[in-house]
Amino acid sequence: MFAESATHGRSIDGEVVIETRALVKRFGEREALRGVSFAAHRGELLAVIGPNGAGKTTLLSILAGIRPPDAGTVSRPPGEIGWIPQQAAFYRRLTVTENLRLFAHLEKVPDTDATVEEMLDQTGLADRRNDQVGTLSGGNQQRINIAIGLLARPRVLLLDEPSAGLDPRQRERLWEFVLGLAVAGTTVIFSTHNIAEAERYGQRLLVLADGEALFDGTSAELHAAVRESGARDFEQAFVAFLRDRGH
Repeated sequence: MFAESATHGRSIDGEVVIETRALVKRFGEREALRGVSFAAHRGELLAVIGPNGAGKTTLLSILAGIRPPDAGTVSRPPGEIGWIPQQAAFYRRLTVTENLRLFAHLEKVPDTDATVEEMLDQTGLADRRNDQVGTLSGGNQQRINIAIGLLARPRVLLLDEPSAGLDPRQRERLWEFVLGLAVAGTTVIFSTHNIAEAERYGQRLLVLADGEALFDGTSAELHAAVRESGARDFEQAFVAFLRDRGH
């Protein structure tokens, strides 16, 4: 049986905030994405999962405007999408406030002071505002990383392996923060290798393998798709699903 998701049961409205159609990306002769299409709604948490080399990071980088697709379309321009790469984007020797102010200027945020105060409040790090970022815990550093991606108030936030390297307590606090963003209306699309994390926090799952979108639905629907496999938990169901489809 599945563990109950922290997000299951929370309704989302029908507004589609971002949509892709038939995305293709090639690196030489290798096709990293092969006609990937999906849509995500306001306040939804969409988990992108798949084996190594499936195309997860390539997909997020195209959504963020870092790489152009060779074919296909993205409905929302990159300037309206926040991108949080796995590697931190801040300066470790600057304080929390100095980092936020610097990136707010780079983003050309109209009211820098008000925005920085809002981000400090939203991250729960107002009492650490004058601390060098390099002295903070991994979980708090990731919160700052996400806050930088939120400075322009994007409607869509992309997270590439957001909890990688965090201990269980830091992961729990990070996801409490991310869930709060979704409840407030931000659409969150995240990639992860942690299958239990995808099941718990992803309202919907987009499964990629060898550049193809094999599945788009809930964890319960994925489990139902391999019901005859005898899988006892979600990770086993996921592996069985890939195996049944030749991956």
